[in-house]
Amino acid sequence: MDLKKAIRSNKFIVTSEVGPPKGTDITKMLDTAKPLIGKVDAINVTDLQSAVMRLGSLAGSYLLKQMGIDPIFQITCRDRNRLALQSDILSAACLGIENILALTGDHPLKGDHPQAKPVFDLDSIQLLEIIKTLQQGKDSSGNKLKGKPEFCVGAVVNPCADPLEPELIKMEKKIACGVQFFQTQGVFDIIRFKEFITKVTQYNIPIIAGIILLKSGKMARYMNENVAGIYVPAKLIKEVESASDKQKKSIEIAVRMINELKGLCRGVHIMPIGWERLVPEIIDSSGI
Repeated sequence: MDLKKAIRSNKFIVTSEVGPPKGTDITKMLDTAKPLIGKVDAINVTDLQSAVMRLGSLAGSYLLKQMGIDPIFQITCRDRNRLALQSDILSAACLGIENILALTGDHPLKGDHPQAKPVFDLDSIQLLEIIKTLQQGKDSSGNKLKGKPEFCVGAVVNPCADPLEPELIKMEKKIACGVQFFQTQGVFDIIRFKEFITKVTQYNIPIIAGIILLKSGKMARYMNENVAGIYVPAKLIKEVESASDKQKKSIEIAVRMINELKGLCRGVHIMPIGWERLVPEIIDSSGI
């Protein structure tokens, strides 16, 4: 089932992601994606994740499409002005890519080319406005298109942000731009996620909760200190640190989180961050 059908059918949506390689050898990316065929509704292709130079998301999405996988084309504002963004969006449509996720993107200072000049001609909300305009048959300057794209449009939201109100305001603006689903930042605090869900139920839009594979206590502390809106409870950190088999414990925690989230949202987005080979086992163990 593809993402559009999954959304329309009200099934529990399962997505994951792959990162294109730093180079032209796509073997690992495709080998990682292949076991997920039939297990997920769509796979995100990250767009220079963490501002690290890699093969592009557009090429990666097309390669997954050729394999029979429904890709979610991630597109960020970091590296392109509005001309290039619109061109890549039209290119994606012509390549048969049906899902798009609009992001602002990490600053180049966080990546492996800190000397790179950031673009940020637009932010994610402005990008969503442009996607909406393109789907109406015009470019951002009002010029008529010869043929218009059609996408299932997604955006991101941070359900555990503190304060939460700015996230809700941005979420409303994104919905006004035609967003059809939201994928969230990684969720570890179920209580705070429940509070978020009570505030957004009124929007009646699919929320796909992020599941990050927790590799170590060090990773958890780093996210707590450096990633806005992510809070890994102390008991989870202790649980990971005391485990003799970190991968097994990571799977156990992910499955537990998924089971707790099943009745709260429309789906989960599994972010393996290098442990992609564990995703099929997580899906099977959680019964999704």
